[in-house]
Amino acid sequence: MIADKLRQVHERVARACTQAARPVQSVTLLVVSKTFGADAVRAAVAAGEHRFGENYVLEGVAKIAALADLRDRLEWHLIGPLQSNKTRIVAGQFDWVHTVDRLKIAQRLSEQRPAHLPPLQLCLQVNISGEASKSGLRPGDVPAVAQAVAALPRVTLRGLMAIPEPAQDFAAQRAPHRALHGLLQELRARGLGLDTLSMGMSADLEAAVMEGATIVRVGSAIFGARATPG
Repeated sequence: MIADKLRQVHERVARACTQAARPVQSVTLLVVSKTFGADAVRAAVAAGEHRFGENYVLEGVAKIAALADLRDRLEWHLIGPLQSNKTRIVAGQFDWVHTVDRLKIAQRLSEQRPAHLPPLQLCLQVNISGEASKSGLRPGDVPAVAQAVAALPRVTLRGLMAIPEPAQDFAAQRAPHRALHGLLQELRARGLGLDTLSMGMSADLEAAVMEGATIVRVGSAIFGARATPG
């Protein structure tokens, strides 16, 4: 079942890449395993996946421990909110953090990343739709924060992440993704060597791919309806 769903998602990505005249290798699928157990992750690994996204720090850390036998094969991404009091555990356990929404978080991750591990890969979360209820930097604040984060040791700034406001119309879905891509291009023009746009989920991955996404974060289209976290 999971293998079949994964194949369907990869086919969606491939079709979107063809439509966007992009090589399929330019888009990475991040399997969002939040609220699903280690067995579901193992099934996805058996189907060929090795990149997984978790929204909740403690759930993610528990899952990393439960799958310790696969640690060298897996890449763990935090894609949910990160509070200051949890940065140390994240710095020691995860490979990527997509949700850096202020300089203080990046500074703490930099200070707390263990020296024996590779640099922690970071994305700045941008509130691209300007929603009052959503985390993320305002677009106008991104350049200054990006310059500061890029200068930190033990972390590597890779790019930008966003969770746009849901939209049903395809053109409306594309607009915020286009804006995030434009912001990334602005940062590149300022001399930052960024390569990552983490945007697009089960409902809008095609729109995101059309506008330059390099990572799409897909969970429900793979695992089904989201379980309620305990």
